[in-house]
Amino acid sequence: MRKNSLVSKLLVTFTAIIAFTFIIIATVLSIWFENYYFEQTKDQLDNQGKLIANAMVGHLNEHQEASLLNLQNVLTFIGDSLKADILLTDNNGYVFAVSNPKYNNIRFSKLSIDEMDELSGGKAVEKRAVHDDVFNRKAYVYMKPVFYGKWFKGVIVMSTPLEQIKTPLKKVYAIIWISAILALIVSSIVIYYFAQRILIAPLSQINVAARKISKGEVDKRVYIESNDEIGELADSFNTMADSLAEVEKNRRDFISNVSHELRSPITSIKGFVAGILDGVIPKDKENYYMKIVYDEITRLSRLVNELLDLSAMEAGKLNLKITEFDINEIIRICIINLEPKIKYKKLEVDVVLEGSHLFVQGDRDRLMQVVTNLADNAVKYSNEGGYIRVTSKSRGSKVYISIYNDGPAINEEDLKNIWDRFYKADKSRTNKVSTGLGLSIVRHILTQHGEDIWVENKTPEKGVTFTFTLKKK
Repeated sequence: MRKNSLVSKLLVTFTAIIAFTFIIIATVLSIWFENYYFEQTKDQLDNQGKLIANAMVGHLNEHQEASLLNLQNVLTFIGDSLKADILLTDNNGYVFAVSNPKYNNIRFSKLSIDEMDELSGGKAVEKRAVHDDVFNRKAYVYMKPVFYGKWFKGVIVMSTPLEQIKTPLKKVYAIIWISAILALIVSSIVIYYFAQRILIAPLSQINVAARKISKGEVDKRVYIESNDEIGELADSFNTMADSLAEVEKNRRDFISNVSHELRSPITSIKGFVAGILDGVIPKDKENYYMKIVYDEITRLSRLVNELLDLSAMEAGKLNLKITEFDINEIIRICIINLEPKIKYKKLEVDVVLEGSHLFVQGDRDRLMQVVTNLADNAVKYSNEGGYIRVTSKSRGSKVYISIYNDGPAINEEDLKNIWDRFYKADKSRTNKVSTGLGLSIVRHILTQHGEDIWVENKTPEKGVTFTFTLKKK
């Protein structure tokens, strides 16, 4: 277990919390047991003191040798049974009897005035863990006043050596603290086991998988069956890994597609230029092939520009210049610009606009790029002599622009992918005239405007409509 590992930090933290809790509990129990034991000792001394008080009152009333002898026997018996030293004083505080004959020399000693004041008032005096000056030792001293009727007759002083009380208490303390230590050790082991099983092992598995993914193994996943936060983390990790795998796949496809798109015009340019330089191409054909080279350079330039635009859009660095403009005018300009292609394919174009002017808010140049790409796409996919319809209409706060062509319908699989970079539904027809980036750029431009675009087939066999929204002014 590493010093700075999560399990070691958890173990130290929880062990410290449990240790602190056990220390408090053990301390409270120790104090409680000590108080309880002293109270038991006090009750025991008090109960025995009643027997002594009866004998003492009898002697003080009679003042006979027989009563004194009886009192002495009671003191000796009770002192031996309690393992305590007992002495009796009169109402002036002078000692006149002791339980053990060896302490006869302390007879006629006197209690302190303060103690006598309390005792004569009917209040017992208890002293815990004090130095007993009479018997010269650490002791528990209990003084019980003796009354006959309402008359104060004297005091019973019972002194128990403190060591005699502390010895059984030490055993109790040992049991309490040893139990606390054992409980702390067991708790630490249990915490370590469950932390390792429930938390550390799954996190370690996720960590290992993350390291492998960082080294390129994007197919690595974690399998943790848990309904708690760790299970949610594992699911989130796998979701992230799936996204990274998809990103990696897209990156590879992107590189492959870019390489292919760049290689094709470069190969053509290199071949034609080499043919002209080597004299393989006749002089009268040079202009024809130079025109092809020019077209390939134009396509290459368009591809690079579109890649730069798309990269800026995906990075969120596309700065939009929002203004108010006439979308109907933009549609007219775009259709006019495509007129050569329209005439070449002998297409019928129907433009149905709402009113002479329809003002919207947005970046005029970027939205012209949107209309141009969609209209050019409609021209490309229309059959020769086909039909195209462009419409604009407003609903509430939105303007809807639709571009329809009667070319072949898009199959369901292609509908899911037409917005992807370099995706071409008809690769054989569009390889030379399309970069496969147009629709992806269109979607990014509209997304940054906060608008929608969608495509739908008019019939399963024929007709496709692209529709997008703009904010009406």
